[in-house]
Parts: sequence; C-alpha cells; structure tokens
Amino acid sequence: MIRLGLIGYGKAGAAVACVLKDDPRFDLRWIARRSAQPVEENCRSIALNINTFAEDLARYPVDAIVDFAHADALLIYGEAIRQRGIRLVSAVSNYPPEQLAYLRELSREIPVMASPNITVGINFLMLASRLLRRIAPAADIAILEQHFRDKPEISGTAKKIAASLEMEDEEITSLRLGGIVGQHEVIFGFPHQTVRLIHNSIRREAFGTGAAFAVEQLMALPPGFYTYEQLLERIVREELERESIAPGAKSPCPDSANPPDQGCL
Repeated sequence: MIRLGLIGYGKAGAAVACVLKDDPRFDLRWIARRSAQPVEENCRSIALNINTFAEDLARYPVDAIVDFAHADALLIYGEAIRQRGIRLVSAVSNYPPEQLAYLRELSREIPVMASPNITVGINFLMLASRLLRRIAPAADIAILEQHFRDKPEISGTAKKIAASLEMEDEEITSLRLGGIVGQHEVIFGFPHQTVRLIHNSIRREAFGTGAAFAVEQLMALPPGFYTYEQLLERIVREELERESIAPGAKSPCPDSANPPDQGCL
C-alpha cells in the first residue's frame, strides 16, 4: 500500500481526498492545510507550516505527496521531501518561473510529475490529438471549449491543447452556457470524414482518479521531471510492445510475398 500525503483542501482537494481515501491502493495518512483544522474525511490534519512541516513528515512518513494547493506551498515542503526522497504529484495550475525552476531542481533527486490539469481524460485527449495531427497533418483542426455561463476567460486547458497542436489562442472557439461544467473538443476535418475527440468534466472527483494514476506510475520511475502526457505515453509504448511480441501475433504484412524486412506498403 502506498502511503500518501495531500496538500491543499479546497473544493478540488476535498474531492481528491475522498477518492484517495476510498482507493485500496493507498493509505492517505494526512492532509496539510494552512491551519490544522479537522477535515471531513476522518483523516489526520496537519499544518502547512515551514517551521513544523519537516517534523510532521518525520512523525507521519509517506511515499508520495499530492499537491492541490498553490505555487507558494512548494517552498514550504520542497526541501523536506527532497531530503526524504518523497515523490511529488503536483496539480498546481500555474507556477511562476522561480518556483518552476525550483521544481525542476527537485526533480534531479526525486520523481516529480506536474500538470495543470490532472484528469486522465483531458491528457489522453491531448495525446490522441497530437498523434492524429501527426498522422494527418493536412487535416483541418478546430478547438471548441464550453463552460458555465460565468467563466470569463478562455479555458487554460483549451490554451494548452492549442499549444500542443501549434495553434494560436485566437483559433479557439468558446461557448458559455448554463448547465455545462466544462467540455473540450478537438475536431479534425478530413475529406469525406470527421473525427471528434471530446472530454466532459462532470465532477471534481475526476482529479482524484487522475492523481491516483499519476502516483502509481511515478512509484516505478527514477528521479526526473515528468508531464502527465509522458506517463500516458509510457503506457501506450508498453502496450504497443506487448502487441508486437505477443505469441501467435499475425504479421502486419498480409502479403507473404512481401518479406517483413522489406516493410509493409
């Protein structure tokens, strides 16, 4: 069982705590927040304080930490987890350059995964979009993001999708409608066909399942700085390799007159 600590207990942090607490793979040992007030998950609460955090970490050791707090929190716990070799999964939406540089410095000694959107679905959508663009670079591409009526700005996730596809923010179409939590869609227009990749956000607990996946993957990796997409790419590569060496696997070349060493055309 993987021992976990959770930093941050806002709306997203509370949803993540609920998921991790119920997952049999993990032992959620504590939740750290600005003040050590009780939390609803019947879990130990500790103060996120630079003067006491190292002592609390020694008293309640963990294998990995999930951070759903804010960029400055890294400066409170960074040295303590470096000294103990604790893995870090960060879902902080935006690190200033100084904190990002410090995060990369930590990754030289411990495994670090940082992603502003930690859901499995949206990261898989970005990976699939990049693959499809490489397969069909001439296809027309559109990005559509839909959110609740009061969201004023373009979705940060939509901007990240656009950047991964080498598109400009001005090419994103935004809709604001009542009853929508959040939806991102990438549309590929081909001659005679259309491909739509869609991700819908339903509940904040999706962050919890995403964090659980990231922690489990990070436990098997050496020190380094990883993105969520890289964790997914690792799974994809393993699956492709498994398919290629599976016993009794058929040759990808159906024409026996075309030897494998000449490739399949």
